[in-house]
Formats: sequence, structure tokens, C-alpha cells
Amino acid sequence: MNGCGGAGGSDKAVGVCETRTLASVSAPELAVPQLKLAVSALEANPPRSGSGIIRLQVPIRQRADALQWLQAQSQHQVLPRCFFSSRGQSLDLTSLSLVGNGGGLASTAKDDGDEQELVSVAGVGSAVFFQGSYPFALQDWQSVKRFLCKECPLIRAYGAMRFDARTVVAPEWEDFGSFYFIVPQVEFDQLQESSMLALTIAWDNNLLWTWQKAMDELKATLQQISSCFGRLRKLDPKTTIISFQHFPSKGSWDISVKRALEIINGRESELVKVVLARCSKYIIDTTTDPLVLLASLKAESQNAYQFYIQPPGAPAFIGNTPEQLFHRKCFHVTSEALAGTRARGVTKAEDLQIGQDLLFRLLFSVSISSIKKCFSSIKLRFTFSCLHV
Repeated sequence: MNGCGGAGGSDKAVGVCETRTLASVSAPELAVPQLKLAVSALEANPPRSGSGIIRLQVPIRQRADALQWLQAQSQHQVLPRCFFSSRGQSLDLTSLSLVGNGGGLASTAKDDGDEQELVSVAGVGSAVFFQGSYPFALQDWQSVKRFLCKECPLIRAYGAMRFDARTVVAPEWEDFGSFYFIVPQVEFDQLQESSMLALTIAWDNNLLWTWQKAMDELKATLQQISSCFGRLRKLDPKTTIISFQHFPSKGSWDISVKRALEIINGRESELVKVVLARCSKYIIDTTTDPLVLLASLKAESQNAYQFYIQPPGAPAFIGNTPEQLFHRKCFHVTSEALAGTRARGVTKAEDLQIGQDLLFRLLFSVSISSIKKCFSSIKLRFTFSCLHV
């Protein structure tokens, strides 16, 4: 169900928004049978509302790895998947954050919910997704908010959007659209000291997605879920790069740099920012699961955010970035966006001085000034910080 489509594009909240917590179990493999019983009970006594979203969750007293759980699921499923991991030990659930330096990655939840000690989350299937080929707008944000509520902070929409939806879409991004968010059907939450397995069902008669359709799809997805955990697979060190190619080529890149310098030197009016980027394509000697590649990136750089998004039948978008563009909690926004990178100091005092230079020297103030200008009409408190990696 695309929550942004059809005649259901109302800004009114869905009729039911509920989280039901079942009895805790000692191990992950015991959670699936319990959820199946809960689904049967829910099907026997369906809600009367024409729209809604319900989350069934089973706390697991054993801590298990969310990425390991996602790797254990069948690779032949034509189902959307996602994975988000915090940079530190926990992920604040009462916030909206945007991470990455090439595209917008976000997880959205209503404010003022209880804080949970969430470390990472993995999802399979979509109870509801939000996708469009046009720039993400206020109406789309309202469509997402319809399925979220303060009382259910763990019902969240995970996804990404393009920074500039007006440019031509490259072939590898066509299945994502201009924005793509999902509320997972089946979700595994890795907490600091435990874990949780959850199912989510969403329906809306106005979007032509009835309760029965949603229930049938949820049961079909649940039948494909494995409760077994294998070892966390990482990239084979013997993997060989057969060929690689840069787009644009070195010659074209040199021309682009020369043109950029000419624009900078010859421009009379103020030039705010110039960005040059290119793509590299690598061909290796074996088929690689994107989740295996992500696990290897996570092991190499632990002080970073890991993410993975894959629409059904589409390429995977994975990343491992230390930067958080912004983090919003209620009316307080924290940003780490800096238009400069410098080497670490030898001592903590030198690190602090370098950080202050990046934050306050005019040379590095482009991103900070730009963000402040964007939010100048909104009453928010800003905190800017320097990121040490």
C-alpha cells in the first residue's frame, strides 16, 4: 500500500494506531510462534475502523544482532528490506535525523514518545510504504504522519529521499523514486541488553487496501521469516576486482575541475558553493550479497551510521557514514554538517582547537550558514558540533 497515493491522501490520522506487547521470550526462535498465534487472534477479532496500523511485538530477553537476523532471511524473497544502525550505543526514538553526505536518509517517529535503548533495526516487507516520482512535499509528510502516533514510538517509517528531485534519475535509482519510506511488516530491533521481534499491519479502505488484503499479505510474509541465526557473514578477503571504471573519466573530470575553477575565478557575484562528484563502478569475480558488504563496512568503521534500503526487486542502497546532517528532538536541532575536513590533533586540546576552527572560522562556515538560513523562519534551538573520527 502506497500511503501517498489514491483518494486517501488525507492529513487525518488513521482510525487505529496501536502497539500490543506480548509476553517476553528467552530466545529469538520462540518469538515467531507467539506472533503467529497473535495474528490468528487478531484475524478472528478484526478492528472495525476503515483505516489503521497495529504493531504486535515480542520482547526477547536475549540480545541478538539485527544485521545477523536480516542476513538469515531468504535472499530470494521479492520483498523490500531495510537496516538502520546508530553510530553510538543507542538510537533516540523521539527524533527525526538525516544522515549521509550524498542523499537524505531518515527515520521518522512522532515526538514525545518514551526513549528506548535501540541500537539497530532490520525490516522485511512493508506494512505501508511512501513513494513518489516528484519532490517530497508537505502533503507527503502528512501522509506519513497519518500512520504514526505519540503512543506508539516504535512504529516508524524508514527510508530516503533525493536532495534534488528535479535532476534526471540514473537507471540504478529508478526503483527508488524521488523518495522511498517504509514501515516494515516484520521488524527485528536490537536493544542494548535485549532484542525484540515485531509485526505491523496497516490498512486504509480509501487507499483500496482493506484489512483482509493487509492480513493476507502479512501472513504470507510471516511464512517466509526464518527464526534461525547463522554466523554474521562478511566479504571474502579473496574477492578479486576484475575491472573498475570511473564516471566521468579522468580526462572529463579534469575538464570539469578546470571549468569550475574558471567559474570561481571569473564570477563577479558571490558564489555560495561548488560541488563536483563522480561515480565508480567495480566488477568483482563473485556475486556479493549487499548485506555481506554492509557487515564488512560495519566491522571496518564502527563509529559510523550503517544503512541499507532495497525496494522489491531493486538494487540495494547501502552506506556507512560518520556524518549526521541533523538530528531533531522536539524543538531542538543538532547538526554536524561541516564544509571542511582536517587531520586530527595529537592531543585532545589540539582536537578541540581544530574543531573550534571548523565551527567558527569564516572559511568553514558555508554549511552552518546555509542550514541556519533554511530554518530561519522556524523557532528552533540549534547546536552545532564538530565530529571526531
